[in-house]
This record gives sequence, structure tokens and C-alpha cells, in this order.
Amino acid sequence: MRKSIISLKRSFLLMLFVALGSCSIAHSGSLSGHSLTVTATAYNSVKAQTQGNPSIGAWGDRLKPGMKVIAVSRDLLRMGLKHNTRVKIDGLPGTFLVKDKMNKRWSRKIDIYMGRDIKAARQWGKRKVTITW
Repeated sequence: MRKSIISLKRSFLLMLFVALGSCSIAHSGSLSGHSLTVTATAYNSVKAQTQGNPSIGAWGDRLKPGMKVIAVSRDLLRMGLKHNTRVKIDGLPGTFLVKDKMNKRWSRKIDIYMGRDIKAARQWGKRKVTITW
């Protein structure tokens, strides 16, 4: 009898978490309800664009071409965009991970990692995008 009550409680909690998660996602349309318009530029794994090793992010992550990674300005860190936060960028497919941070001089800005493809980064240029996390 005791085991069936515990099992019933676990099932109820599981259904509650699933229901709450579904409501949150359906209501906000985002990963966890945060949305912000930022300036987006692009960067590459080349010495001229980074400090130190161009293939290592600010938290020590090894960056490889093809990864969906962004760097964020320090003010966005305080807003909850911490290391490994999953981010959707309007207009781009997939989910990006926060793996790098930008110089302190920037605010409300992200840098999209484009491996070694300098041409693609230049074509991206600078634009306003909405991000959700």
C-alpha cells in the first residue's frame, strides 16, 4: 500500500512538471521566457579577432568550426545568459550555446561564432536580432 502511494505521488509530480513545462513553452514561445533585442555581429577563430588562443572560449571551451556558439556582452551575463545557456536567435535555425564572453566595452550585444569563415562573418555584418533563452 505504501509503495503504491509513493508511486502515485511520483506520477502526479511528473505529470505536474510536464504540464507546467508545456504551459510555459506554449505561453512564452521561448526556451524559458526571456526575450531581448540585441545587436548581433559575427566572429571567427583567427588571432586578429581574439585574445590568446582563437580556438578557446572565455570559459575554456574548445571552439570548432560548425559549432552553434555565441559570445555575449557582460551585461547579458547579469541578465541570465551564463555559460552554456541555450539561446534561439530569430532568423537563424537551431539553438546556440553561450560559450564565450565579449570585452567589457560592449553592451546588449552578441557575437555569433562562424568558425574560420571570414567571408560569412563579413556578409552577416551587424544587425539587430531578437534572442530568447
